[in-house]
Amino acid sequence: MSTLITGATIVNEGKTFKGSLLIAGDSIAEILKEGETPSGHYCETIDATGCFVIPGVIDDHVHFREPGLTQKADIESESRAAAYGGVTSYFDMPNTIPQTTTISDLQGKFDIAAEKSHVNYSFFFGVTNTNIRQLEELDRHSVPGLKLFMGSSTGNMLVDKEEALDDLFRMAKMPIMAHCEDTQIINANMEEAKRIYGDDPDIALHPKVRSESACYESTKTAVGLARKYGSRLHVAHVTTAKELKLFECPENQEVPNITAEVTVAHLLFDDSDYTKKGALIKCNPAVKTNKDRNCLREAIKDGRVFVVGTDHAPHCLSEKQGGCAKAVSGMPMLQFSLVSMLKLVDEGVISIERIVELMCHNPARLFDVDKRGFIRKGYKADIAIVRPNVPWKLTKDVIQSKCGWSPLEGESFTWKVEHTFCNGRHIYNNGVFDSDSRGEQITFRGGC
Repeated sequence: MSTLITGATIVNEGKTFKGSLLIAGDSIAEILKEGETPSGHYCETIDATGCFVIPGVIDDHVHFREPGLTQKADIESESRAAAYGGVTSYFDMPNTIPQTTTISDLQGKFDIAAEKSHVNYSFFFGVTNTNIRQLEELDRHSVPGLKLFMGSSTGNMLVDKEEALDDLFRMAKMPIMAHCEDTQIINANMEEAKRIYGDDPDIALHPKVRSESACYESTKTAVGLARKYGSRLHVAHVTTAKELKLFECPENQEVPNITAEVTVAHLLFDDSDYTKKGALIKCNPAVKTNKDRNCLREAIKDGRVFVVGTDHAPHCLSEKQGGCAKAVSGMPMLQFSLVSMLKLVDEGVISIERIVELMCHNPARLFDVDKRGFIRKGYKADIAIVRPNVPWKLTKDVIQSKCGWSPLEGESFTWKVEHTFCNGRHIYNNGVFDSDSRGEQITFRGGC
């Protein structure tokens, strides 16, 4: 099977140019400048005139809830949502039931994904206070890295013992992705909020409970350990201007040892949105001030932020009721992450070239993904085709996530994902989805 994509504007590795792509089998066979003629024959032609062609998005941070929490989401539904949104690869987090903290449970998730995932997949291995010795058994070529919860989390996945943290940062031979919030600060803040406001303080107090201080102190600890041991640290969902001071702008395209991720939600929302959105935008770490949001927007431009992910975390809508104590934290963002970031292009916040760096190239660089994340000859044909200037409103009927809601419902967009190719297969075609499609297990070169 071969496909020719013609008339497009191709965005790749900092360059934007008119051209065509020839896909043969599961790979990119030719990258053609405007006016060049492809060789050989092709079975399908897509006229992408007026569209932008980019590498498929690699989301480094999702919670697909399977196994054990499939009333909220599952690998089939969320990977379908990914395909609709131009996301062709994802790395899923370990706080499922059972937690992904043993080799056998990790393999169990791979088995489920091989049967059900419509796009490419891999899974983080969860670190606990007691399983650090198992890290030596992990195949670096099969997993992106280790997930470390340094703040309030599910069950026994909070790593809070100094000796365990030291062992982890000293021993780790792969990236550590850390959720950084200080549990003691959070608990003290919640206790004080409940004393003043009752058992379930208003949702607007969530960023006061999960405060700037809670984030900064934990992130500072993680960065200090990474510097001490020379570890590869990736701090998930940075939310504050103060934390950004801990990260530097890279001087070139090489991957720094210490990197930051920001989520789409923290780039879109600020604490004024709690009035309208309520607990729908409750997440951990919390959406914070307008100043913090604007500093995050600056940091995605200047390089202090290396990756934009989603922390896609579906919940049943019934669980999102209440205030900052009772409503659960997390929101579904995967399907609309790319179009949301492209909306920031229209607003002059960021360029499309930089979006491709943050959502496609840099996740591949950071985790040493094999032959994905770039439009290069011989690389896997993971491609998204997006069209500008197509006004539409996000309504419930277009949502593919199993939970059936989005904090962006009712929002207007002018970019649209028209096509998604995964491993050369045309899995999403302008509203038509190939339900028989299956992604591949991602492999990692393991060079870091």
